[in-house]
Amino acid sequence: MSNVGIVIVSHSPDVARGAADMVRQMVGAAVPLAYTGGNPDGGLGTSVEGILEAIDTAWSEAGVAILVDMGGAETNSEMAIEMLPPERRSRVVICSAPVVEGAVMAATEAWGGSDLDTVRRTAEELGGASK
Repeated sequence: MSNVGIVIVSHSPDVARGAADMVRQMVGAAVPLAYTGGNPDGGLGTSVEGILEAIDTAWSEAGVAILVDMGGAETNSEMAIEMLPPERRSRVVICSAPVVEGAVMAATEAWGGSDLDTVRRTAEELGGASK
């Protein structure tokens, strides 16, 4: 069985890379991981194309959990999910959790072999998201 993949989406390429580095240091290579940050010109922002590439890179049959930093990242992630083939679309979720803490918690849960819903719930509950 494969582990849930993790995608980190930030407006800042440095934040995305840094959060991914933390995750990788904590769980190693057992969890499929990808990140994207910045707009195509290298400035702050996000791109649907970058998010789609990150989903493909982190793809797992167990699903993919996406962590985002701000509203635009969430909107573009939602658009990217809608562009996925139907058989993949239902296996990708956006977690309402802080990007760094949520990514670490989600990856730790995924590393343990949990399913996509448990990974999302753990990121949201233990990553510090308020309901």
